[in-house]
Amino acid sequence: MPNREDCDPEEAKALADIEAYGCHILYVLEEDELAPFAYSVGIEHNFKAPEIIVIGLKQEISQFIINEYCSRVRSGEVFEPGQRSTGFIEGFECQFGAVHIEHYREHCGWDMWFYDGLDFRVLQLIYPTVDGIWPWDAEASDWFRAWQPLLDTPPAPPA
Repeated sequence: MPNREDCDPEEAKALADIEAYGCHILYVLEEDELAPFAYSVGIEHNFKAPEIIVIGLKQEISQFIINEYCSRVRSGEVFEPGQRSTGFIEGFECQFGAVHIEHYREHCGWDMWFYDGLDFRVLQLIYPTVDGIWPWDAEASDWFRAWQPLLDTPPAPPA
């Protein structure tokens, strides 16, 4: 964990949030055709549970999901890749997916700062469309697949 005296104001706020609330949440805005995403920092440090990332949802929803996850792991609930769960998005079951370490640099920069490297785990919260179609379903649109990419395999090499 970084030393508070060596931190800039944003880093100091992250450390204070991790201490006070169990985690700090970062929201990365949509850029070109890349979906926005949010992720946690500090959950593994505080609760020995993986960090969490949510891709393609509005900031308020993403923050609710991450806070709910933090609260539930604080209470001792365990989430595993492939497991489905309710209570994160009203009226929908969500599924947890593993995040491959090769996605950490692009999606979890503050975790790398906090843990001083790649020694942490991350789960992706995956959600279906309002019609109940998952990103891996044959009926899923190309847009939906691109908007909520699955991070369980290494990224494709640049074309």
